[in-house]
Amino acid sequence: MLNKDNYVLWSSRLLRYAKSKPNGKLLVNSIKNDDELTDQEAKQMEADDKAIQTILMGLPEDIYAAVDSCETAKEIWLRVEQIMKGSTIGAQEKKAKLFNEWEKFKSIKVELIESYYHCLSKLMTDFSREKYFPEKIASNLKLLNNL
Repeated sequence: MLNKDNYVLWSSRLLRYAKSKPNGKLLVNSIKNDDELTDQEAKQMEADDKAIQTILMGLPEDIYAAVDSCETAKEIWLRVEQIMKGSTIGAQEKKAKLFNEWEKFKSIKVELIESYYHCLSKLMTDFSREKYFPEKIASNLKLLNNL
């Protein structure tokens, strides 16, 4: 729902929603320009929109926000690929950050066990996603999965 604080996100999602409908590009075109399109242009735009919706379906909010400005399915695909794969330097930075988080990880006395579990679980998931499994971490992951 639109409110004063979320116009950019609202307008983006509304236009993406309109594009996902039959003749979606025509809908968006009517909202923004009111231009006439040929049948071929309309069919191509509809195919592009279906490709975009297919990609966007499974994206988490943070990645969606990073690809929101992309206009084509190919742009979105390449941006997601870049985010997920990163450069070699980016991968090394991710690995260093994860190991740094692992070394600093500890329970806080006033912390609930559920909170501790969720933080540890997230850290283990990050290690798993990046396929970094030193022996010490792998054994803790097994313990965590048995909880």
